[in-house]
Amino acid sequence: MASEISPKAEVSPKAKIGDNVKIFPFAYIEDDVEIGDGCIIFPFVSICSGTRMGKRNKVHQGAVIGALPQDFEFRGEKSECIIGDGNVIRENVVINRATHTGGQTVIGNENVLMEGAHISHDTKVGNCCVFGYGTKIAGDCIIEDYVIFSSSVIENAKTRVGEGAMIQAGTTFSEDIPPYIIATKKGLYGGVNFAVGRQHGVDEKVLKHIANAYRLVFNGSSSLFDTILQIEEQVPSGPQIDHIVDFLKTTQAGILSKKVY
Repeated sequence: MASEISPKAEVSPKAKIGDNVKIFPFAYIEDDVEIGDGCIIFPFVSICSGTRMGKRNKVHQGAVIGALPQDFEFRGEKSECIIGDGNVIRENVVINRATHTGGQTVIGNENVLMEGAHISHDTKVGNCCVFGYGTKIAGDCIIEDYVIFSSSVIENAKTRVGEGAMIQAGTTFSEDIPPYIIATKKGLYGGVNFAVGRQHGVDEKVLKHIANAYRLVFNGSSSLFDTILQIEEQVPSGPQIDHIVDFLKTTQAGILSKKVY
């Protein structure tokens, strides 16, 4: 089907617009933009140069996609903002493109970004994540699949959030949050996120193994290095446990409530 572009929208003739795209009045789309099939762009949305958007995304009023990076190192270089398929981007969301040439800010597939969320430059987001109202993600962060951010969460720069984690409302953190856990408002370990695990078919026995691994991490007095050895020795291996171990081994920012030494 042909796309439906309002004559009151400002769409660059150099932009690449797919099939069955609907662009409402007063949307603004710059030159170096690609929008995939079936997207809906509501009024007063700005989609800036460097944006590569997949299929079936809905971008609501006031959102700015591919905005210039809010980074003092930015010197006007060309970079990209990659949006996958099936995302819901609500009102007043801001997503910045990357800072340097060849860099990318990446949003995967089937994510929901609620009103006022902000994803900063060079951050990589996986699939099926939820970003609550007013959540702010700083630059150079990595967010894996199935992560849930409640409202008004602040993730500081160069940190990671592991698959299936949930961060409670009002949390501010500067360390990595490992997979499958709940992080509390006070920046503490709040237990295993059993609900997401069960929703995605993780066996109850595996969930118990995950809980045992995190008892060693958060309740023990050993260093993170020794804790990793204990997990490898005491907890049966499997995809989820192996992912936890790899996540702990590769931390640069440290682990929530756990010193690295």
